[in-house]
Formats: sequence, structure tokens, C-alpha cells
Amino acid sequence: MARHLITSALPYINGIKHLGNMVGSMLPADVYARYLRQRGHEVLYICATDEHGTPAELAAAEAGLPVADFCAQQHEVQRGIYEGFDLAFDYFGRSSSPQNVEITQRFARQLHRNGFIEERAIRQMYSAADNRFLPDRYIIGTCPHCGYDKARGDQCENCTRVLDPTDLIEPRSAISGSTELEVRETKHLFLLQSKLEGEVKKFVDAHTDEWPVLSSSIAHKWLTEGLQDRSITRDLDWGVPVPADTWPELAAEGKVFYVWFDAPIEYIGATKEWADAQPDSRDWKSWWYEADESVRYTEFMAKDNVPFHTVMFPATQLGTREPWKKVDFVKSFNWLNYYGGKFSTSQNRGIFTDAALELLPADYWRYFLLAAAPESDDASFSWEFFSSVVNKDLADTLGNFVNRVLSFSRKRFGDAVPAGAEAGEAEEKLGREIAGLLAEYEEHMDALRFRKAAAALRALWSAGNAYLEEKAPWLEIKTDQDAAALTLRTAMNLIHLYSVVSEPFIPSSAEAMRSAFTLPDDTAAWVGADEARSLSSVPAGTGFTVPPVLFQKITEDDLEGYRERFGGEPEAGADAR
Repeated sequence: MARHLITSALPYINGIKHLGNMVGSMLPADVYARYLRQRGHEVLYICATDEHGTPAELAAAEAGLPVADFCAQQHEVQRGIYEGFDLAFDYFGRSSSPQNVEITQRFARQLHRNGFIEERAIRQMYSAADNRFLPDRYIIGTCPHCGYDKARGDQCENCTRVLDPTDLIEPRSAISGSTELEVRETKHLFLLQSKLEGEVKKFVDAHTDEWPVLSSSIAHKWLTEGLQDRSITRDLDWGVPVPADTWPELAAEGKVFYVWFDAPIEYIGATKEWADAQPDSRDWKSWWYEADESVRYTEFMAKDNVPFHTVMFPATQLGTREPWKKVDFVKSFNWLNYYGGKFSTSQNRGIFTDAALELLPADYWRYFLLAAAPESDDASFSWEFFSSVVNKDLADTLGNFVNRVLSFSRKRFGDAVPAGAEAGEAEEKLGREIAGLLAEYEEHMDALRFRKAAAALRALWSAGNAYLEEKAPWLEIKTDQDAAALTLRTAMNLIHLYSVVSEPFIPSSAEAMRSAFTLPDDTAAWVGADEARSLSSVPAGTGFTVPPVLFQKITEDDLEGYRERFGGEPEAGADAR
């Protein structure tokens, strides 16, 4: 079995994330990690809060807190939400950790030693009103490519083009709003990506056939346009400091590394945080250093993060001339929008992860988001779509099956799985169908096709309902109790199978299904093809209980309340995020 390293794009510290952030990185990474663990692989799933850069400073200032205090507070807030979503990180770290400072500075020194970092005098925006140089994200203006009027100085979130602050039309300070900006000379460090372009292209070309089209096309677009040398330092009070032993002048000026330089390195830093917590039993280097043959590394992210992970971070790793583990598979996602427009806090439109958990348990959201994952194109959330998926798939197809089987069996046969007749042709046919659907589910999970995996899982649940309708134990019991008992015993074995294979998607509900049966020796991590065909893991005589209703239906009154609270269809042209 392989060792699998999994990372999801680091969530920014500057606020609660919306559902699009959840489905675009952390949730699918969690589902994949859970699945691999169940299949017997060694898995390390690493994530962290991204705590440096302009967004952290601006959010801290708005909250009236020192930035370090703000980040510590928000890290705990986000951690709590992700625990509520049942995200089973092996470690959830912080990019402001001493480990990340240490490793980021090590990378910088190595890159400098190898001739891939250069100190350059540049002309940079200075705001007299703010009495400071403005890093790129402190400058807002109109994108020269698409006309979006809230583009940042480093990237336009609307068209995803990478920008320099001087590219913006009518730039203004994000701190004071002042448009009285002037250009002054200052010194910064540049990563010489142009010298690494050939190596990066070779790396991307080697993975093009395996990566999703979205990932490879974005990487090739950047390479086709040509890699530009990129400033990797900023004038901020908060960040990984430039090491004084290598750049004393810049260190004295308080320069820190650009957030997109240190954030990907935090994947390594967080792994070291994890190892340092138990140094006698954990080895971070075995996952990251000289690990090309022993570790398969998969990254999860939304499409706006792809360029940094397929080009800039690999260039950084390659330039160190050290054997750092580079990504094997980049799983990228398009946008999840809200009624066709973007999520917007200021316009009271859309639902964010904390509010989602206030409304309904995590499994409702986990299943829906993956069943509607924006893999091939942008997707749109609507309350009507959400309720239809929850009501049909979770409440009717799965939840109702579990409740009606266990309730009817307890009413007619008591609190133990009935024995009844031997399996017949209908059960053999069902077993073959279940084994085939399970193989299809595994194929899609192995290939990280989450929408198709969710459809295969739903097909497994539907097969149970079709079997139940065909056999009709409520009619069988009138003439042949043994036949009815066989049907119910088979259906209970399906419930147990569902509890095992549904765990990556709906872990809490899967546990409720599994714990309904008194099976103290039940240690099954997965269901093999032979077990799927035989459907005999829960023998006759096994005690069971009827769990509470797994999924409550969403009513029209619920929908009206949700739309009133979170907003419905946005006005034409509304696109604020």
C-alpha cells in the first residue's frame, strides 16, 4: 500500500469561508483521505490557516486587534468550524509557526545560494496619506484586462490574471482609500522564475496527461505567456522576516516574504509542526525529502490557486536544488456560485460555513457539495437545488430505507436480525449488482471524480430500495415469514455495507448506521467484492436498535426562511464576493 500525502489550499485567516471554499479544497481532500485510510493506505492529510499577507493585516485592523492576536483567535474559530464539518486533518497548523519561518528562510537561502534570488531596486507605490509603501494587496483598482473595479494589485479575482499594482487603472489605497499615490524607489528580492522556466515546463509536461484538464491548462497558459521574475518580499509588519544573515539591509528595513512564497512552504512547515508534537514517532522528512518513490502527493484547490501550485511552488522547490517532494496530482475545482452570482457578505447573499452548521448537520452539506462539485465547470448553489438533493438522495433514498427496514423488522421479528430462508435468486442478483456498483464507486474515488463517485454511491443506495420494492416484505410476511425474514436480513446487511462505504461522504450518519448493530468484533474498514456479493456480514441473531431519523426533509417553510435570511437570486450584474 502506498503512502499518500494530501494537502488542501490553506484557508485565509481573514474571515469565515463560504461553501465554495469548502468544496473547492478542504472537503474533497477530506473525503479522499478518509477513503484511502479505509482502503488500508498510510495517509497524512495536512492543512493550516494562511496567516500572512495583506488580508490578515487589514482584517486585524478592522477588528481593532494586533495582527498576532487576531490570527490566533481566528485560527481557533476556523478550526472549530472544520471540526464541525468532520474534516479529519492529521494536522491543522499555522503559517505563522516557527517551523514555517525556519523552513521558508532555509528555502530562500538555498535559492540565493544557487543564483535564483536577486535583489533589485524597484519603483513601488507609496501613500503619503498612510505614510508607507503599499504592498500589492493594499492597492485596489480597475483590472486593465477585464474591467473589474475591485482588482487587487497582485491578481484580479474576476479574470484570475496576475497583476502588478502599476497595471491597475485608477489605483487607490485599501487602507485609507486615498488616490494620492506616488511611485518611489525601494529594494526587494526577486525569484528568478525566468531562469527556471525550462525546468518547470519539463515538470508540468511530465504530468499533463495525468492532471485534470483544468489544472494542466492553467499551468500551460502561464508557461506559454512566459514566466516572469517575481518579487517575493513585501513592506509589511507581519510575515516571515527576511533573514538578516543573508540580506542585512532588507532585514533592517523590516521586509517580509510575500505570502505566496511562504504559504505553500507551510505544507512542509505544518508537517514539521505535526512531527515536532511527537518527535519520537513522527518523521516529517520522510514525507517531504527524498520521497519521490515512496510518497504520492495530491493537492486540492480552487482554480485561482492553480498557477501558484503548478508553477511558482515547483519553481521554488526546483531552485533549491534539494530533493523536495513535488506534487504528483493537482485536483482543481471551478467556482461554486450562489444563484449564478458570487457569495457576498455585504449584500447578505450566500451561505458561509459557520451559518451552514447552524442550520443543518455537516453530512447534509458534505454530501450535497460533493454531489454538485464544480469539477468540469462552474456550479451554482440554490436553496431549491439543495433541498431537492437532500430530500431525494439523503432523506428518501438512504434515510427512509434504513428507518423502514429496521422499524419493520423490530415490529415483526423483535430486536435481533431474523434468520429466515436461505438466499435465493433475487439475493444473488442483488449481490452481483452491489459488487458492480461498488467497483464503479471505487473507480471514481481512485480517480478523484467526486460527482461521479457521489452518483455511484447514490446508485448503491437506490439498489437497496429497488430490492425492497421487488421483494415487498410487508406482503411476504402475510404468506411466508421466512421469505420476509430473508428480505429484511439482506436489507440489514445492505445497511451495514452502506455504513462502511458511505463513511467518506457522510461520516456521522455512517457511524449511526453502523452502531445500530451489536457487532463488537466489527472492524471492517472496507467491503470487498466477495462480501458485497454475499451480503452476510451481519448474521442472523445480531442485536440491533433503530437509530433516530438520519435525515429530516427540508420543507417549503424551511426554504422560505433560508431565502429570507441568506438572500435569493441576486440582482442582474451583482457579483461582489
